[in-house]
Amino acid sequence: MVGGQALPLLLPLLLPVLPVLLPAGRAAAAGSALLNMCMDAKHHKQEPGPEGLLYGQCAPWRERACCTANTSAAAHEDRSHLYGFNWAHCGALPPRCQRHFVQDACLYECSPNLGPWVQQVDSSWRKERIRDVPLCREDCEQWWSDCRAALTCKSNWHSGWNWTTGTNVCPRGARCRRFAEVFGSAAGLCERVWSGSYRYTTLRRGSGRCIQMWFDADGPNPNVAVAEYYALLADAADAGGAAPPGGPPAALLPLLLPVLPVLLARP
Repeated sequence: MVGGQALPLLLPLLLPVLPVLLPAGRAAAAGSALLNMCMDAKHHKQEPGPEGLLYGQCAPWRERACCTANTSAAAHEDRSHLYGFNWAHCGALPPRCQRHFVQDACLYECSPNLGPWVQQVDSSWRKERIRDVPLCREDCEQWWSDCRAALTCKSNWHSGWNWTTGTNVCPRGARCRRFAEVFGSAAGLCERVWSGSYRYTTLRRGSGRCIQMWFDADGPNPNVAVAEYYALLADAADAGGAAPPGGPPAALLPLLLPVLPVLLARP
């Protein structure tokens, strides 16, 4: 028998075997409402499906996408007609920087793996948004590295612009400054630029615990497993347990206990 004091120490070891413990039917159904879904927003399809002609940096989602080919092409425009947003509100972004915002747009418009972070909003142009999506450290750090010398006049690009010309213009009195001054850090950029849509993490690519903005279009989508993991935690939390950061919710402990002897027997 394992004492209650030892259990918290073993939780990090137990979490990786969680899918094995759950019966196949339950594992498939857990959090299913949060998986393979498109949010209710301006340009999203109602359901994800194949889009073989996705353009440029949106191509990784061509097997299962929430965006159309036209949306993917528009996401690459300097002033996209999707929202009338102009990246060059303080002069042209360096190409290495702009590609991150294009990739961000592709993730937002095309990914069917953001369900665990979708929230309802009362907006004229969308009914749902994403919030606190855990970005992999490498993606956020590279975004910061490539953009820190670029110029902007605002830290929150979701609101506060002057739209009288039909596109976003810096509000009166706002001056253009380097990203390094406006955001201060990689975490500041990722978490503030879209008002909390993303969360900076120290989790690494390949961990299965963070969303990758970048992945090989010819390989599997690593974000599928990430969405399944967080949907499973959300499903268990809804069943009656609280989900602490990085660990399983209390409701899953009865399922985990049977494997304790096996883990304790390891050298």
